[in-house]
Amino acid sequence: GALRLFPRGAMADSGEEVLLTPAELLRSLEQAWMNEKFSPELLESKSEVVDCVVEQLEHMEANLKRAERGDLKVSIHRMEVERIRYILSSYLRCRLRKIEKYFPHVLEKEKTRAEGEPALLSPEEFAFAKEYMANIEAHLRNVALKHMPPNLQKVDLLKSVPKPNLDSFVFLRVKERQENILVEPETDEQREYVIDLDEDSQHLIRYQTIAPLVASGAVQLI
Repeated sequence: GALRLFPRGAMADSGEEVLLTPAELLRSLEQAWMNEKFSPELLESKSEVVDCVVEQLEHMEANLKRAERGDLKVSIHRMEVERIRYILSSYLRCRLRKIEKYFPHVLEKEKTRAEGEPALLSPEEFAFAKEYMANIEAHLRNVALKHMPPNLQKVDLLKSVPKPNLDSFVFLRVKERQENILVEPETDEQREYVIDLDEDSQHLIRYQTIAPLVASGAVQLI
């Protein structure tokens, strides 16, 4: 018979449970992975997607253990498990690299986000970022700051650590048509520049211009 690897995935969305097919769940993970890889800043946490994928992988591996050895379908599905594990680990590593690079800005943004806004960090990432910042501050004190005059023994990490470059350019594919996107605001030297983004079209645009569209899922970074 057929080798059934996936149950349906469930995700909480605005307090309601949303059922996803395996294909929809994997598309959600791949979209989060691509956006995270190509965006200059840390994006909102997709911990619900991650948790569902981990659960699905556990089901897949349990079913593979029960399958007959030597079955060609088993080898194919095992390759699929490895592919999903690679995407998941690459996504999480990418986020950790950004947290390490921009940790004071990441923590400040998480601390000041409005109630109801999506979390920037998962609970595990938040604990990691706080510990990482504490270790950096302790290292600076022990190695350098304690040898400085008292008035110079403080350092503002928000000013010392560079921010993500939101003015960098990114490639994107449009998933949902967008009208009147402000690409360049009006200045003394130029007029306001507004464009429409057609569905399935591809563009090279300044990230800050389309950051809300990345967050909403209207465009996909590529």
